[in-house]
Amino acid sequence: MGDEEAKQRLIEHPKQNEWLPTSLIWSLFVGHFLSRWTARMWEFSVALYMINIWPDSLLLTAMYGVVESASVALLGPIVGQWVNFLTYKKVLQIWTVTQNLSFIAAGGTVIALLTFSSLKSLLFASLVAVTFLSGAVAVLSTLAGTILIERECGSCICETTPDSYEFVISVVNHILRLMAYNYPKKYRVVLMTEDQPPGVLSKMNSVLRRIDLVCKLCAPVVSGFIVSFVSLKASALFFALWNILSVCLQYWLLSSVYNGVPALNVKDNQKREAVSSDVPETSTSPQKLVPAESGSIGCCSVFSCFGAWKVYLKQEVVLPGLALALLFLTVLSFGSLMTATLEWKGIPAYVISIGRGISATIGIAATFTYPILESRISPLRTGIWAIWSQWSLLVICVGSIYVKNGVASAYLLMAGVAASRLGLWMFDLAVIQQMQDQVPASDRCIVGGVQNSIQSTMDLLAYLMALSSLTLR
Repeated sequence: MGDEEAKQRLIEHPKQNEWLPTSLIWSLFVGHFLSRWTARMWEFSVALYMINIWPDSLLLTAMYGVVESASVALLGPIVGQWVNFLTYKKVLQIWTVTQNLSFIAAGGTVIALLTFSSLKSLLFASLVAVTFLSGAVAVLSTLAGTILIERECGSCICETTPDSYEFVISVVNHILRLMAYNYPKKYRVVLMTEDQPPGVLSKMNSVLRRIDLVCKLCAPVVSGFIVSFVSLKASALFFALWNILSVCLQYWLLSSVYNGVPALNVKDNQKREAVSSDVPETSTSPQKLVPAESGSIGCCSVFSCFGAWKVYLKQEVVLPGLALALLFLTVLSFGSLMTATLEWKGIPAYVISIGRGISATIGIAATFTYPILESRISPLRTGIWAIWSQWSLLVICVGSIYVKNGVASAYLLMAGVAASRLGLWMFDLAVIQQMQDQVPASDRCIVGGVQNSIQSTMDLLAYLMALSSLTLR
């Protein structure tokens, strides 16, 4: 279907897209699932790789975390602007190819580092640098893909009536039922929709968050069992082969969504027309960038980055966004540092993966609880209740310090972190909904990029503190 034909269809039959084909919805969410599965598998495995490449120290794990977090902190706003102004198809191509090639390169270098443990210092440092760089590039492309799916594709599919939202939700629920999660879903998931009732927003956010948490639940368990019962090298090989096999399928699925949703064709056509007529898109952003496929790299400039921050700081949701970002300044999560520490203390990889899975399961429970509470006491009050719930359950982690038995202390720590996820994910959803309600549509990708940048800055500070403690020791 051509662009003009698609536009005419929207004009003459505005309700025609109200019920999209089931196959199209499957394509969107399976494509998103493949992307999140890959990211979650690497997120868990990289800590195990680093602690085994450099035994008896968290140095490599902390250094990798610094590189990854710094890349998102510095380039997150630019990524958000790119997605905002490039066409859907162009972002899709860059995202899928870059993400999967980067993960393949990272898996290959990890295999080399694990196989040839007696490498000379220069070659060893080079392979470690390639692993760090590949991981950073993959995380940035994953961020671009997350913003694309949730902002462009999600909003175009859902810009109909509330009934069509319910149809999308029912299809996703059916997918999750097939995966045995019995429902009658997220570095962060933000579906930006316009002019819809609050209940619709909370349900859609919860569904998308649940997809991410399903990946967070299952991917580490698969990886952990391969590490524990086969080998680390087998895990890295499986990871590389997974990316080789999934890249084509992921691109085909998401391309079929683009071809099947006329609104996406219309948006891309409008961007091309803006380029050809030299008329910039309307935006409240102070920094006007050349959109679409003009080949301009102006959005990489320092001034463009400052412009993104200016857009973010003028929003009413700055304080909730900062509150959410501050939660990333911690080691009390199943991230790289905590995973590597538990491995270092002798906890088997499959046990860590099961603990992470339990944590994700509690997070999934939060996505069911949030819409119920939000409909009764508002997003603001739900968020306040959720954050106090998180802090209360983290007291269990404080208690683990006073347990003398090392293994029992580790299990108590995992239990406290897992239990606190109920409040954490509900608070996350509450802040996301406030951003949806209060940020103008033209600024949402930019605000999302800056928000991820601030969160990664907090993550970076946590890694730097860990690195400094290791250096002092």
